[in-house]
Formats: sequence, structure tokens, C-alpha cells
Amino acid sequence: MQVRRPSPTRVSVGVADVFVALGLLAVLYMGVSLAFGAPPRVAGPTITLDPAALPYYGLRSLLRMAAAYALSLAFTLIYGYVAARNRRAEMVMLPVLDILQSVPILSLLPVVVLALVAIAPEGLGVELAAIVLIFTSQVWNMTFAFYHSLITIPREMLEAAGVFRLNWWMRFKSVELPFATISLVWNSMMSWAGGWFFLMAAEQFQLGGRDFQLPGLGSYLKTAAEQGNISALLLGLAALVVLIVALDQLVWRPAIAWADKFNLQTVEEAEPPRSWFLDFLSRSVLLEHLYGWTIVPLGEALDRLIGTQPAGSVPTSRPFAKRKGHFLGLIGTAATVVLAVVVIYGAAQAITFMSGLAFDQWLLVLAAALATFLRVAVALAIALAWALPVGVAIGTNHRLANQLLPVVQVAASVPATALFPVVLLLLLGIPGGLNIAAVLLMLLGTQWYLLFNIIAGAMAIPEDLRYTTESLGIRGLERWRSFILPAIFPFLVTGMITATGGAWNASVVAEYVLFAGNVYQTLGLGALIAGSSASGEFRLLMASTLTMVAIVVLINRLVWRRLYALAEARFHLD
Repeated sequence: MQVRRPSPTRVSVGVADVFVALGLLAVLYMGVSLAFGAPPRVAGPTITLDPAALPYYGLRSLLRMAAAYALSLAFTLIYGYVAARNRRAEMVMLPVLDILQSVPILSLLPVVVLALVAIAPEGLGVELAAIVLIFTSQVWNMTFAFYHSLITIPREMLEAAGVFRLNWWMRFKSVELPFATISLVWNSMMSWAGGWFFLMAAEQFQLGGRDFQLPGLGSYLKTAAEQGNISALLLGLAALVVLIVALDQLVWRPAIAWADKFNLQTVEEAEPPRSWFLDFLSRSVLLEHLYGWTIVPLGEALDRLIGTQPAGSVPTSRPFAKRKGHFLGLIGTAATVVLAVVVIYGAAQAITFMSGLAFDQWLLVLAAALATFLRVAVALAIALAWALPVGVAIGTNHRLANQLLPVVQVAASVPATALFPVVLLLLLGIPGGLNIAAVLLMLLGTQWYLLFNIIAGAMAIPEDLRYTTESLGIRGLERWRSFILPAIFPFLVTGMITATGGAWNASVVAEYVLFAGNVYQTLGLGALIAGSSASGEFRLLMASTLTMVAIVVLINRLVWRRLYALAEARFHLD
């Protein structure tokens, strides 16, 4: 079996990029059209600030987060695998991923919320919309990480899979998924934290005078912030921290300890990751029997169904296969033509709709884009300056990791949007306080993407390579230049690209804040998107969103994709 080794990622703009951009334009226009016909108010429960409601609200938010994560994981495994293993699909799927991860969550509200409310019962539609919006805050980071893990698998592992003639299922199960597990676990933690960050925006929001709200911790915190109730805000944060700590101890720490067995190394670690809860579960006889009665038979059934097919097997009836392939090809061509017509028509309608914007409004959009770009650059530079040394220190010292990871997980998961109004009030009295506050919130929404990817990259370094550098006496800056930075470079690139997208998304909540009945905003694309979404200025919303998408995609193509290609070409553990 010949295993496809992806060639360096494209960095030029092609037909697929144009088609995807037009498709996004058509989808946004569809959302705006739905917004004009939506009812003035979508009924929802009244959010009470009674502390007794916090356990129920916490459970509702946790279930939404879990449902969104399940969707994100399924999407990641399928989308990332196909993009990494099919060159033709990759040419379309990567531009789609670039664009989708750059669309801010509030710009998706008209499309997601109003479409689901229109086709589903009222309460269910808003619930599904919240899950989808949380999904969009989790999935892109995981998908980028999984895709990049697959394209940086050591060459000898792929050659061994070819020698043993493993088909796609056995190769995925035995080689690809194990190699990507460490990165996937760490980025799952980061994506879950990202879901908490945007929970307030997903559970309660306004769209052109239309109110949407759901019972949950996010809506509790947002209601407390809007009313200026500091005691309720602190109680909600305390409940959220308790929930985060419980998840860290019962879910993420066991996952990290379990994933460590997939580390590529021939030397035993002195301080491997440990989890008291995982050790406790390993002593359960009942759990062992349940595993043997359910998971093991299911895995064996999948192996018999898929894994026994020989690699490179071909159909026995070639004429039928040829006729079937020709028929499917005709259907695919017809579907592509129909889709292209719909996309072009929708894009033309969107362009006509946006042509109603005045020239000074376009100038405002460009000035706002420049202001947000500068804030993103500053936030990214600050995040990289501290996350790189700290992430490497945690990832290469398991004793330090065991002590600091619970703290890092809690700090990353606490939504800065809940504390931001209080911080904003403290900074408003100083010159440029609003700009400083916006950069601070962008930093809080960016730094964790970098830190978690750097930790994952440092932990994935084989222990024998560390011992080799120590025995050779490589120290200081030379060790960073010749060993650490090359070893973590693929993870660093993934962290940078997701952190950049996270910073642009965070601008929506960093540049436009509602606290105690007052709106605080500064010049920026995020403020334009949030303000136009709340006021129903859909032309300005579309123009601001498309400008942000264009900037993020351009940065991805000119900077991050070139670094991806460099990581594919030079920085493998081969």
C-alpha cells in the first residue's frame, strides 16, 4: 500500500477559495433575510439571580458544552482525516476551515439562531442554536491540531503501515489516532475552555431588538453583569470555578495521564503524568467487566467489518463499478452545478444588499479593521512572550506539570468576559483605558491557545532526545535553537494560527461591552459587529464580518500556511 504523504500546503489563492468566499457571502445574506422576518421576541425563561438556581444552571450549561464537544470531536476526526489524506479534498477543505474559523461567533447568530428557530419548535431551536454556537468556539482549534498531527506523522511509521499492508481503518486505529492523541487531548482542553469563554454570548443575546435567552451559567453571569450585581457575578464565577475544578480532576487529568502512553519514546519518564481518579477507576472490577462487555466487542466488530478488508482491494465486478462510478460522477457534476448557481445567486444578492452602505461607512470599516489588527498583534506578541517559556517548562517537567496544570486549566476556563466589566470600570479612569482593556481581553482569549499547544508539543518530545541533548552538553540558547524550537515548531504553528483566530473573535466581546445598562465601546471591527448585531444594522454587520474574514484568511495564507509548509518539510520526528 502506498501511503500519501501530503505535499507542502498551498499558500496561493485559487478557485476553491473564491467559491468558498462566495458561499459564505450567500449564507450570511440568507441569515440577514431570515432576520428581517423573525418574530420580535423569542420566548425564554426569566433568568433569576437566586443562588439556589446555580446548580440547575450549571447542569444545563454543562450538558450544552458536552453536546457541543461531542459534535466537535466527531467533526474533527472526520474532517481532519479526509483533509490530511485526500489531496483533492484538501484543496477545498482547508480554505473552508480557514474561513469558518475566522467568522466571529456573533456574525453567525443571524444564520444559526434564526434558521433553527424557523425550522424547529421555539425552545428547541434556541437550544440547538446555543449548542451550535458553542460548537463553533470549540471545533476549529481541535480540527487544525488533528489535521496537523496527521500530516507530521514520522515517515517510518507510515512506511511500517505500508509494509504490513494496513488498510485505512487499521492505519487510523493503530498509527494515526495514537500519534495524534496527545495533541488532541490538549487541544480538547483548550477548546472546552474556549466554550466557557463564549458561553455568555451563546446563552443570552440580542439580535436587532429580538431577545434570546436560555437557563445556564452564561446567562446568569450576563444578567448579573447587565444589572451591575457584583455579588451575583462573583457567586456565578464561584460556581463556574467549582465546576471547572471538578471537570479538571474527573475528566481532563485522567485524559492527560491516559494519553501519555502514546508518547513516542524509548526511555521511561521519571515523573509521568498521574491522576488519582484514573488510578481509582483502574481498580474497579465492575468497570473492567463493563469495558470487556461493551467496548471490546464493539472494537472487535469494527475490526472484523472494516479492518479485515485488504489494503488496496478492488471491486470484483469492474464493468458494474465503472458504470456506477460514471453515474455517480454525473450526479456529482449536476450537484456541483446547482450548488454553484445557488452560491453565485446568493453572493450577487449579498453584494447588491451591501451596496447600500455609504462611502463613509466603508471608511469606518477600514479604520476599525486597522485598529483591531493592531490590538491583535499586541495581544499575540504578549501571549507568545510568556507562553513559550512557561509552556516548555511545564511540558518538559512533569512534576511541575502536576502542580500547575490544574491552576492553568482553571485560569483558562474562567470566562474573562464575566470579569471584564469590572476590569473595564477600573481602567476607564486612565488615558487609553478602554483600549488597554480591549487588548487585555483579547490576550485572555488568545494566550491559552498558544500555551496548551506548546505544552502538548513539549510533552510529545521523546525522553531519549532530551537525555541525548543533556549528554552532549547542549545548554542555554543553543538548546532552544537546535532542539526545543524545532521539536515544538509544528505545535507552535497550530497554536499561533488558532490564537490569531481566537483574538479576532475575542474582539467582538472586547471592544463592545454592556455593563449596568451602559454600553462601552472603542473603534474596532469587533465593536462594529457587536453593535450592528444588537441594533439590527445588517448591512454593516455583513461588511464588518466579511472584512474580518478576508483579513484573517489573508494572514493565514501569507504567514501561517507558509509556516505549516515549513513544518511539514523540515520538522518531523523522522
